[in-house]
Amino acid sequence: MTQTSAVNAEALARRLRDAYSGKTVQPLRDGLDPLDAEGAYAVQGVNTRYWVDQGRRIVGRKAGLTAKAVQDQLGVDQPDFGTLFDDMEVKDGGSLSPTRCIQPKVEAEIAFVLAADLPNAETTAQDVAAAVATVHAAIEIVDSRIADWKITFADTVADNGSSAFFVLAADGKPLAGLDLEGAAMTMQINGETKSTGVGAAALGNPLNAAAWLARTLAAAGDPLKKGDILLAGALGPMVALSPDEKVHAIVEGIGECSFVYGDAP
Repeated sequence: MTQTSAVNAEALARRLRDAYSGKTVQPLRDGLDPLDAEGAYAVQGVNTRYWVDQGRRIVGRKAGLTAKAVQDQLGVDQPDFGTLFDDMEVKDGGSLSPTRCIQPKVEAEIAFVLAADLPNAETTAQDVAAAVATVHAAIEIVDSRIADWKITFADTVADNGSSAFFVLAADGKPLAGLDLEGAAMTMQINGETKSTGVGAAALGNPLNAAAWLARTLAAAGDPLKKGDILLAGALGPMVALSPDEKVHAIVEGIGECSFVYGDAP
């Protein structure tokens, strides 16, 4: 490990874990250099193993920082990833209680469900395409345990990619014939358009983002598996959430999904 000892990784992971109670923490710069990817993933890994030991089930992964503008903002030249657990899924058309979030934001994405394992550290976009079972419109609810979203690259990686929840369109489509690059995205909140974008925002094509994720995880000895859900990165700007808002994402030619940020009636 380059700059973060195993002891520090455990301590920083505990600090982030404790923040899930709703009290944010300051950026982790006292124990983690802002660009220390190895140390940040070590922290993320500690918490992933902790949560699995607590009974949470991994159902996939998310790619983040797939837009060049966001990479530039954080001073990096690579995406990042986080782990998706079963209890992070909000059913399409369902609700998410504000008591489960801290400072949430939403972004619309394209997601894949895999029909085959991707064990190769040289995985290409074509390999991913061959392994895709279904393609879905998706919404990611991102959140940060870091106060006021004052994150560095290392902060967001350590904090499980600033992930919180996700919505997957109930109806998926086979990949054949879909225009992923050109798919226009519209995200509405209470019927008003708040974010727009296009599939190419995710590393030029969401399949590129998925291939990067597959290569990275395979090289780390934790490859993507059949049945995994892959969130391939935001297609447009993320938007802050307030209680009692309905979020509706439409990805042209692929599908749509929605949820209400409020307590179920």
